[in-house]
Amino acid sequence: MDGDDRGEGRSDMRGLGGWVALNDRGRAPLVLSALFWGTFLIQLAAVGHYASLAAPAPSPAPDPVQDLLDLAHLAALAGAGLCWPFLHWAAQPLPRRAAVLSIAFFASAHLVMLTSGGAPVFVVSSIAIGNVVLVLGVRAAAVCALLSAVTPLPVFALTGDSLLRGLFEAATLLFLGAMMILVFSGLLDARRRAEQTRSLLSELEGAHAELRRYAERTRELSIAEERARMAREMHDSVGHYLTVINMGLANAERFRRARPDAAWDEVRDARRLTQEALADTRRWVRALRPLRLEGRAGPDAMRALASAFSGSKDDPAVSFTQEGDWPDPGEETELVCYRIVQEGLTNAARHAAAAHIEVRLACTGERIELAVADDGVGGDPDRSGGGFGLRGLGERVQAVGGTLEAGNRAGGGFELRAVLPVRPGAEDRGGAARAEAAR
Repeated sequence: MDGDDRGEGRSDMRGLGGWVALNDRGRAPLVLSALFWGTFLIQLAAVGHYASLAAPAPSPAPDPVQDLLDLAHLAALAGAGLCWPFLHWAAQPLPRRAAVLSIAFFASAHLVMLTSGGAPVFVVSSIAIGNVVLVLGVRAAAVCALLSAVTPLPVFALTGDSLLRGLFEAATLLFLGAMMILVFSGLLDARRRAEQTRSLLSELEGAHAELRRYAERTRELSIAEERARMAREMHDSVGHYLTVINMGLANAERFRRARPDAAWDEVRDARRLTQEALADTRRWVRALRPLRLEGRAGPDAMRALASAFSGSKDDPAVSFTQEGDWPDPGEETELVCYRIVQEGLTNAARHAAAAHIEVRLACTGERIELAVADDGVGGDPDRSGGGFGLRGLGERVQAVGGTLEAGNRAGGGFELRAVLPVRPGAEDRGGAARAEAAR
């Protein structure tokens, strides 16, 4: 519930921000449009109201100054209304006509203020100074603010109004102008920062995509390296079988007349070795199958690999069990897990003479435990030979911060067991924290 409330609050804030934020299209923020048109309509209503009151009254003596002020007020009001829809409110650089429109709007708004007065027209004059900040900069806006503060004094002197009132209005206009310069400078700075943030986010997304491509390329290279190593071992294995078969058939050819029974024994041995070579080759081919092309990853890939090693009646039975949800570790850790299962199954199938192989996967939020156990004859922990095998696998496990153990089981058979942190270094930090707590 609290999360929903916070989400609604953020949505409301984004909606409110749209009323005051500067946009890419150069249009006025909605709150400024509302202020301007509200003031514009109020001034039109006031002009109409005063005109209706003055119509029935007897004509007083003509006052040229007042008539000139009234005419200037109407002209300035019309000029401000015509300029407003075409004003630019985007960040610089802007077209040259934007500067002309900004000055014209400031002059019209300021003239409306001089010929009318009152709080609403003060707001319009302040908005005009804000537009000057965006179009011409802070210095030009400061000059306009000073002009708006100084020019009321001659007008008050010309009309005979109180000079003190003129000073009060001048101070008010100067204060409002300074505030609008600060506000619009802040909006402009926020706009620039937002553009920089978007640019940085775009660069970050590009860099992240590039890192993903590099990580995928590294993963593919690692898989290719493993496949090349396994292909070499398969070549050695099949080559050994073919060498023995060739020698047996050569003996059978020599014995076919003098010792036919021995010749048939050699043929039967060659046939048996051929079947073993075929079974071994099928296991290698299944292990080399590109599971990623089938859309499998994590436990699904390991489960498919386990199923591949029990694909025929001559293969040992392979079971796969999983406890806990897969914590989605890094790609390197995931590849090491797959490699552990691959190495354990390959060694058990080739060397253990096992009837059953069990793959156990246990996952928590911090670590992954993986074990491959068989009920075979047991033997040397580095059964894969060739200088690779479990020694090379142990180096890979250590590289991601994990541990690897291999050895004979008490009840018979062989077990390969690994513990890997979900994130490299997490296991070390956890062990250090437990040691510190024990002290």
